Amino acid sequence: MAKKRSGGGLTGTQQAAKFLGVSVLAGAVLAGIALPAAGALGLAAKGTVEGFDEIPANLKTPPLSQRTTILDNKGSTIAQVYSRDRTVVPLADISPYMQKAIVAIEDSRFYEHGAIDLKGVLRAMNKNATSGGVAQGASTLTQQYVKNVFVEEAGDDPDKVAEATQQTIGRKVKELKYAIQVEEELGKKKILENYLNITFFGQQAYGIEAAAKRYFSKSAKDLTLDESAMLAGIVQSPSRYDPVNDAQESKKRRNTVLQRMADMKDISQAEADKAMQEPIKLSVSRPKNGCITAVEGAGFFCDYVREVFLSDPVFGKTKEERAKLWNQGGLTVQTTLDPQAQKSTQESIKNHVYQKDTVATAVSLVQPGTGKILAMGQSKPYGFGDNETQINFSVNRQMGGSNYGFPVGSTFKPFLAAAAIEGGKPPTQQYSAPYEMDYPASVQTCTGKPWVNDGKPNPYHLENENESEIGPFSLRDAMAKSVNTYFVQMLGDIGMCPVSQMTDKLHVLQGNGDKLPMVPSALTLGSTGISPLTMASAYATFANRGTYCTPIAIESIKKADGSSVPVPKSSCSQAMSQNTADSINSLLRGVVDSGTGQEAGLKDRDNAGKTGTTDARKNAWFVGYTSNLSAAVWVGSPSQRVEMNNITIGGQTYEQVYGGQVPGPIWRDAMTGALEGQTSAPFANVNIPGTSQKPAGNPATGAPATTPDKSKNKGRHKPKPGGENKPPNPNPNPDPNQPFPGISIPPGVIGGDTGGWPQ
Repeated sequence: MAKKRSGGGLTGTQQAAKFLGVSVLAGAVLAGIALPAAGALGLAAKGTVEGFDEIPANLKTPPLSQRTTILDNKGSTIAQVYSRDRTVVPLADISPYMQKAIVAIEDSRFYEHGAIDLKGVLRAMNKNATSGGVAQGASTLTQQYVKNVFVEEAGDDPDKVAEATQQTIGRKVKELKYAIQVEEELGKKKILENYLNITFFGQQAYGIEAAAKRYFSKSAKDLTLDESAMLAGIVQSPSRYDPVNDAQESKKRRNTVLQRMADMKDISQAEADKAMQEPIKLSVSRPKNGCITAVEGAGFFCDYVREVFLSDPVFGKTKEERAKLWNQGGLTVQTTLDPQAQKSTQESIKNHVYQKDTVATAVSLVQPGTGKILAMGQSKPYGFGDNETQINFSVNRQMGGSNYGFPVGSTFKPFLAAAAIEGGKPPTQQYSAPYEMDYPASVQTCTGKPWVNDGKPNPYHLENENESEIGPFSLRDAMAKSVNTYFVQMLGDIGMCPVSQMTDKLHVLQGNGDKLPMVPSALTLGSTGISPLTMASAYATFANRGTYCTPIAIESIKKADGSSVPVPKSSCSQAMSQNTADSINSLLRGVVDSGTGQEAGLKDRDNAGKTGTTDARKNAWFVGYTSNLSAAVWVGSPSQRVEMNNITIGGQTYEQVYGGQVPGPIWRDAMTGALEGQTSAPFANVNIPGTSQKPAGNPATGAPATTPDKSKNKGRHKPKPGGENKPPNPNPNPDPNQPFPGISIPPGVIGGDTGGWPQ
């Protein structure tokens, strides 16, 4: 049991140190930093013991930083992350050869002396004096342990590390006093255990367990004699005696350790000689650190977990507290990631969009009712090479995503429809919905000051995707065919405030974290950038019959000692009535049954969703769900510089890309695999009759039946499919002066101002 001091008085060892006098103490200190003894006598004559008494008596030992393991919801490892690759093990799990080897080479009288090895000090002082320079030090294993504690406490702060390792009398005196305390309180075996767990062995390996795994791919308890001697030899200079880069030098050092063990009678000379004949035989396990090593393309989800940890106050009041806990590590983080869903998502991505393509895709899957993120993937892998990125296209900027998200096009229309139905509009509502029209002269806002269509010299104007789309239309058919003019008329009817209030309840924000601007194009045609995770979570509300649940990625966290860490919980709230949600479900079933999303539809269960395509076909979306899974798929240019016309994606050439055509099949295949072996409850049926009209164009893809004659609209302000002419820039590294080369953007657009464009 550790010996505790019963008051503020000196322990026996401390009294002995004082009794020996300042000259011996100074000599011990100087020998410990390998300075000539002549200097010690001069300093000792001027010194007093008062400074020694003033040093705080208690060494605050920080928890050793270790690797953190991130698991999926089945308990399998996704990735391991660490600032120090270390696994703390008890002395019983460390080879006896290793214990003897480190003592023999670093402090052969470890079990005979206290915190100070006076015999070693005198020997070092004499050696240094006779050599006239640096020849020998006399730091004990305990003193070395204390120094390592200071280094560990410094973490990755270079200034603090330098302070913890500086060769000064003051630091060595402080180190010595703490060594005395450690000897009194811990005892030899615990000191040895702590030393072997804290020491750096090179090759990013901290502690003996990580070192054994790194160099020999085995546990510390299984180390042989020659392996133990080699590792013990590394400690003095991890770079000089690195066996990976200089096996010959490492072997010489190993043999020195073996001979020292024989001299100390830890092993026989015959055992030493035999071990010396062994070549350096390594079985190196390369460091596998960080989210870049994640399985099944889960690197971005892994990074999202880290961002959640560093940003959520549950894990600490300040950013510094949270970072300290994460870097300390030793955590086992069980996440919500479902391996079946993640595998299916990655396979679907690889089948439909290639890594080398000029555009990318991002997919997020969320469980309705719980908010659990079950899968997250994208076609540009997590990394630093060509066609790789560290930008997570699925999430908002604050969580490692793109600067603005991506314009969502017509996938926004269900939010407008939900606001209208919640406010009392019948699901059978009809509007004239002409092929083209001006935006309403004015639209009410939440401030009481209406938005005014003051485009000059021509008013802001819009048109439908297909020239044959001419109303009147009911809501059911307008949703299935994604009729732009219908929804702009609906917005003019109910005003923007109900839509803004609905998106607030659905936690729909721009990718930069700002609220949606209160302008018509943003609240009808999806001109604003939003992330796939945000869209999947919002649509999950429809599947959950009107109850929104915040997305979560972490199920539980345990520390190295087995204690639990509180984790964020999903917060659920009623965003709309069950009847409204059921009505939206029925409307969106029509999209996959007979509308623009037919290529996405699942045949074995109730499902619903919405297609979306934006200005110049820079973005295409499909967002949909069953009763137990919601998913959002985005395809487009991360920099918003690529127009998806006459383009090859996933080895297939497309004249024009539509939401139901590329994102739709990605959604279908990802959902099919994720739901395999599961049942999905049917939606509550709401009978919503439609207008009697034939589908225009190709209802499976949303492609137009004819190419509209644009010449008659020349000079008018009009948006292209699904959104305004110039959406905010989602480029992860935008040039504020010229975010889109070759395109002139009026002042204020990036900042959210109307900038003169149709809103």
